[in-house]
Amino acid sequence: MLPENGRTAEELLAEIARLRRDDLPVRGGKVTAYVYDTGRPEVHEAAARAYFEMLEVNTLDPTAFPSIVAMEKQVVGAVAELLGGGPHTPGIFTSGGTESIMLAVKAARDARPVAGRPRMVLPVTAHPAFHKAAHYLGVEVAPVAVDPGTFRADPAAVAAAITPDTVLVVASAPSYPQGVVDPVAEIAALAASRGVLCHVDACVGGWLLPWLARAGAVVPPFDLSVPGVTSISCDLHKFGYAPKGASVVLFADPALRRAAYFASAAWPGYTVINTTVQSSKSAGPLGGAWATLNALGRAGYLDLARSTLEATRRLVAGIGAIPGLRVLGEPESSLVAFAGEDGVDVFVLSDEARKLGWFLQPQLSYAGIPANLHVTVTGVTLAGVDAMLEVIAAAAAAARERGPARIPDGLTGVLASLDLDALDDATFTELAASVGVELGGDGQPEMAVVNTVLDALPAGTREAILIRFLSVIYG
Repeated sequence: MLPENGRTAEELLAEIARLRRDDLPVRGGKVTAYVYDTGRPEVHEAAARAYFEMLEVNTLDPTAFPSIVAMEKQVVGAVAELLGGGPHTPGIFTSGGTESIMLAVKAARDARPVAGRPRMVLPVTAHPAFHKAAHYLGVEVAPVAVDPGTFRADPAAVAAAITPDTVLVVASAPSYPQGVVDPVAEIAALAASRGVLCHVDACVGGWLLPWLARAGAVVPPFDLSVPGVTSISCDLHKFGYAPKGASVVLFADPALRRAAYFASAAWPGYTVINTTVQSSKSAGPLGGAWATLNALGRAGYLDLARSTLEATRRLVAGIGAIPGLRVLGEPESSLVAFAGEDGVDVFVLSDEARKLGWFLQPQLSYAGIPANLHVTVTGVTLAGVDAMLEVIAAAAAAARERGPARIPDGLTGVLASLDLDALDDATFTELAASVGVELGGDGQPEMAVVNTVLDALPAGTREAILIRFLSVIYG
């Protein structure tokens, strides 16, 4: 609510601190999703200062603020150099992986129009951002199964799914759920043989995998140097460690990038030309990304990659030695997923770890892949990897002792049959309370029962419940 009179900066910052008291910490490595920490405060400080310096610069008109063109060229150039491009590789700085992916899908749709509804072929492990882009842009999604043992995309299944209306084939480097890299070279080659564009989603791995390779890891080919790859996305606010709102999408040629742009002169106002989905936006994220890249430099990123690689190897080995846990696939980046067996419910394990001050990200079962917990290993993880393994082992033992989460009798069937749009917010809030979630409460509730209920429901019902949940908590 707007106050009658203005408040001082000190009052406002104190209020922000109060509002954040139940937030997960963004530093220290105990939160294994959402945040990326170098463990180097001076780097984050440099990024914050640069972000603030560019905060009020509007990227809407690059002729009015030429600094944004200079910065974007440098940032895009750094990404292109790392990902198999050259000094003239075209790219766009975006607000994040979703926007980068949306522009890649738009470019593919508009670059080669088809007679029917355009189609996009992707593995079931591809990020939901592709489904979001398809929903917004009128593209049909053709999901294909992955290998049940390796969780990598199956090139034969991809080839079988390509039709005359297909405008884009997708591969991941890596896929987020299990951290494995799809066979990009094979998929890109078969796409090219059918005259179809191929996008590599390297939002997570684009900035990390090349440094891991330099640190001694075996990394399969995945970037623009691979024949048939026509675009690739890379988030800098992940393993580039830039402040949130920083990603780059690269294209194999300028014409494809132009297909991602939007311009309109069909009105009597100022000329509109956009490189991204957004129009007016702050140059703060660009400044923060530019500063982070320059503050760390090659030596800094290589050092972080070495720490990340060592932490990942120790984590994978350590989880494999804990009774009742197994790592899914063979992670090729620094994303590790593990499932439970022999009486260990991973959703209960997650709650037990939360009690000990650690956040492990739950992932629901889908397409034959079991429910699991996901860990994103970053540059700061190595210092706490032994402590993390101790917590995971203790939480697994506690989960075995507690047993699996219990769903209230009949609840799953009731939820599956409900018309959620017909419920008022009060009734939905009562349903949430029946599984232990107070939507208006303080703190963080235990989520094992909630995740177990969601895990038992089909994807469409899960989505409807989650949308309704957001609607209620935002009021």
